[in-house]
Amino acid sequence: MNRRRFLRGVVMGGVGVLAAPMLNLGRCRVFAEDGLPGGGPLRSIRAVDLIQRATVIDMLGLLTLDWPRLARWQREPGSFGPADFARLRASGVDVFHPAVDPNQPDAPAAVRRWLGGWDRLLAACPEYFVRVDSIADAVRAKASGKLGLILGFQNSDHFATVADVAEFHRLGQRVSQLTYNARNRLGSGCQALDDGLTSFGADVVSAMNRVGMVVDVSHCGERTSLDAIAVSRQPVLITHSNCRALVGHPRCKSDAVLRAMASRGGVMGVTAVRAFVRQPDPPSLEDLLDHFDHVARVAGPEHVGLGSDTDVDSRDPRTGNVRPAYSIRGMDPARRTFEVVDGLLRRGWTTAEVEGVLGGNFRRALATIWPAPVASPTSSVTRQVIAS
Repeated sequence: MNRRRFLRGVVMGGVGVLAAPMLNLGRCRVFAEDGLPGGGPLRSIRAVDLIQRATVIDMLGLLTLDWPRLARWQREPGSFGPADFARLRASGVDVFHPAVDPNQPDAPAAVRRWLGGWDRLLAACPEYFVRVDSIADAVRAKASGKLGLILGFQNSDHFATVADVAEFHRLGQRVSQLTYNARNRLGSGCQALDDGLTSFGADVVSAMNRVGMVVDVSHCGERTSLDAIAVSRQPVLITHSNCRALVGHPRCKSDAVLRAMASRGGVMGVTAVRAFVRQPDPPSLEDLLDHFDHVARVAGPEHVGLGSDTDVDSRDPRTGNVRPAYSIRGMDPARRTFEVVDGLLRRGWTTAEVEGVLGGNFRRALATIWPAPVASPTSSVTRQVIAS
């Protein structure tokens, strides 16, 4: 798809792009329906080109924060229509990882229900969605103008036994965050006293390596994160977090974790969650860009990506206003992909580096993880790492 076809597709999707004369100046107006004087802010053609060319992956991107609406889509897939699809496409994101923590007493049953809901939506809407189980699926989603969905969860409570890893992989799960904020049988979350990865957690990580399931430590505590990275034979991802050197929040990752993650080939997605971007408030787009810069300095630009931790516009359906948790000065959540790319280019990031942020870095890591190489059971060396 060339730029002209891409821009035409954006217009047909209801986004609105100011036409040819502005293109000759190297800038265009995406989202011209803003109602703002002149039709909205200018975006660089270079940014539009990069987003058009890349397979853009948001490694914690939700389709909606309106949970009743999502439940309706999954229960009655026909309720998902062209306007919903156009809104998601207009974000510039091609592949979403809409993971949640089901947070219910019977975790295995809750995860099965969630997977069943996604199965219904995917089966009923092949004109809109592609299930992403491999990098080839992600590329196919982009090439066909559809949206890719990676199925994963923000907790691993549903793994009652090591054998459950293979079972849930068979059911379609491709990513699992080891813990949410609290402690579970695998390890400690960022809001718990961190005792590190447990022996059962190490066995689960090894099982995830064997079947080709992504190990995610976004909400894990410091020691649990470092233990998981040390134990895993595959890259460990931080799908959605920010930098503790910039914001002293327990959900943010230390430089030690960033370095360890990078040393094993992992990638961290930067979030647009206000509390993780700057303290004290209010954060700005420039503060958000600082996190991309910091990961690049500490770990390398090839180890940072997108992990917004929200949906494509972060608006309260009752009021239409941006939810306070995602209100960042100078950034409209609906167009954040364009604004982040513009900002990184303005700060001197190269084309190749920005392409990596947009999805190339996660694609590289996922291509390593998903072929499901055979691994041996957890070794005595692994046990010593956990005990140390």
